[in-house]
Amino acid sequence: MPALAQVERLSTGVPEIDKMIGGGIPRGFFVAVTGEPGTGKTVLCIHFMAEGMRVRDLCIYVTTEESRQSVLRQASQFGIDFGKGIEDGKMIVIDSLMGIDEQWSLKSLDMEELVNKIIEAKKALGYGRARVCIDSLSAFWLDRPAMARRYSYFVKKVLAKWDFTVFITSQYAITTSDAFGFGVEHIADGIIRFRRAVRNGVLRRYLLVEKMRQTPHSLNLHEISIRDGKGIVVLGPVQERKEDVGLPRQVAERIIEAQEKKEAELP
Repeated sequence: MPALAQVERLSTGVPEIDKMIGGGIPRGFFVAVTGEPGTGKTVLCIHFMAEGMRVRDLCIYVTTEESRQSVLRQASQFGIDFGKGIEDGKMIVIDSLMGIDEQWSLKSLDMEELVNKIIEAKKALGYGRARVCIDSLSAFWLDRPAMARRYSYFVKKVLAKWDFTVFITSQYAITTSDAFGFGVEHIADGIIRFRRAVRNGVLRRYLLVEKMRQTPHSLNLHEISIRDGKGIVVLGPVQERKEDVGLPRQVAERIIEAQEKKEAELP
């Protein structure tokens, strides 16, 4: 039998996460980075962009829930200089929050405008392998969640033709049983899920690779820490029982009910 072609992989910028997914994200993949607020989704996107600039990939970051300046300040907290990357023509940050009239801003959360702006940014940066983070894509369907799958498919289909490897973040709120990423996960080539729990009065964060096509990935839940000057630090696989870090049964049942209801509403 002919040997399988070797998969080209892009580093996430966190070596320990790369080890969980066979060395990195397969080129051209559409990866959903999901989780509750404050669990580390944006920090992983920052690592992904920083690594892209280091290896001379074209890097585009779309921010919908923070301003451009806020993203630059957050990156600097981890020793990453997005401002210099922008000045050197290695990166473009598209601001979708402020709605100002400038080249690298979106005036409204319109899906076609978003995709066209990303393609315009790649043309401005030049030819070559490209990375894009959309943080978060959930903002585009908050008032019409049934459109999540359709919008995600549109973004994936168009950007795939432009040699993009895509990270999209999506919110996950257990308090309302609403998985804002519902629909995204069916479209995604990979799913990296962030979780959080309070143990002995201390907030603890976790990461799980739930899906990664073409990849023999880790099935273990890993505890992580987010540290100033460094970013995500993987502390190691979790030793607790599943019920120690899983959702309460009543919450899990409500989430399943909400997902089934949304699936029935999908066009």
